[in-house]
Amino acid sequence: MSSASDRRPRLGDLLRELAPQVLGALVRRYGHFDHAEDAVQEALIAAAAQWPAAGVPDSPRAWLITVASRRLTDLLRSEEARLRREAQWVPPAPSATGHDDSLILLSMCCHPSLSAPDQIALTLRAVGGLSTGEVARAFLVPEATMARRISRAKQRIKQSGVPFALPDTFSTAVPHVLYLMFNEGYAATAGPDLHRPDLAAEAIRLARLVHRLLPDDSEVAGLLALMLLTDARRPARTAPDGTPVPMDAQDRSLWNASFIAEGVALVTAALPRGPLGPFQVQAAIAALHDEAPSAAQTDWPQIVALYELLLTLTDNPMVALNHAVAVTMAAGPAAGLALLAPLSSVPPLRGDHRFHAVHGHLLEMSGAAEEACAAYTTAAGLTGSVPLQRYLHAQAARLRSGRPGT
Repeated sequence: MSSASDRRPRLGDLLRELAPQVLGALVRRYGHFDHAEDAVQEALIAAAAQWPAAGVPDSPRAWLITVASRRLTDLLRSEEARLRREAQWVPPAPSATGHDDSLILLSMCCHPSLSAPDQIALTLRAVGGLSTGEVARAFLVPEATMARRISRAKQRIKQSGVPFALPDTFSTAVPHVLYLMFNEGYAATAGPDLHRPDLAAEAIRLARLVHRLLPDDSEVAGLLALMLLTDARRPARTAPDGTPVPMDAQDRSLWNASFIAEGVALVTAALPRGPLGPFQVQAAIAALHDEAPSAAQTDWPQIVALYELLLTLTDNPMVALNHAVAVTMAAGPAAGLALLAPLSSVPPLRGDHRFHAVHGHLLEMSGAAEEACAAYTTAAGLTGSVPLQRYLHAQAARLRSGRPGT
């Protein structure tokens, strides 16, 4: 056993990393997705209670699998209707070797027998480790609605008899799910921290696995490139006190050069192969940002052109919002505000802090300080991220005091 003092600060990260692996191991051997998830949660609770004092086991994954397996067997045997069958057939404990079932679990959650919303919700919950509330916020729906969606997904998996094995082909929902998981890690929707590096790293890890299995899939390559090029900026996104730092004010020497080089190489190789997809275009945009020596030298006209191409490939309102920002940087705030006006009536954006934060920024650039102050205040009230709330309130306070932006 290792000492508690040297491992305790990383305990939460370790448990988050191991949770989908342990869940995958149990489902592969036992089935019973619902009960397996409950058993894993109890094992994680036991680890969180015992390991800080006793130390992390030499093989924490094996410890969790063993404890969860015992709890799962107890859960199965406790069901009166299944008592006889479970007493006669208790499968052997899952292997506690280093085999990682995360990718199989991801594939099962994205099985075609599930609807696309159910695939995404269940994967974020089971593989990404997000709470039901966090998944709900990612989709801008009430938590109760998301809870029902996740419950339906579990029941359908149970009824479908989906085999726990890697499929010949992956559902198109897999890249979408991984992207949502990465986004929650890169820009947390709630909580005390601006980002959750463990979740972003897990999304990147799974994207690498999918890319390794599907090396000729241009969109999978584009997805991995987009993640790397975006995550490369994370070291410069916050000040020492956790305050968000806008991209144009970031110290670019802190950006992850190896991630940028890998991401650029991936998207450069993927674009000529085709067919062209949204992830490749977004990765190309991210590459232009990352390769610019400074904010002032960013190729905004090219970014505008790429966003206009992206608008032909997707109806995502966030793309339209980002397009308005790019147009502002290329042609001035009046042009950006003209594009923003019709977006104010789009339901997903109307209640999203990002729209109001962008609106505030463009209003400030145009000289409308009072209106910008109101927009920043509205944005602060719509985000669950504590650092963003503080940042947006600070922007509003700065305008009220008449101080210029930094």
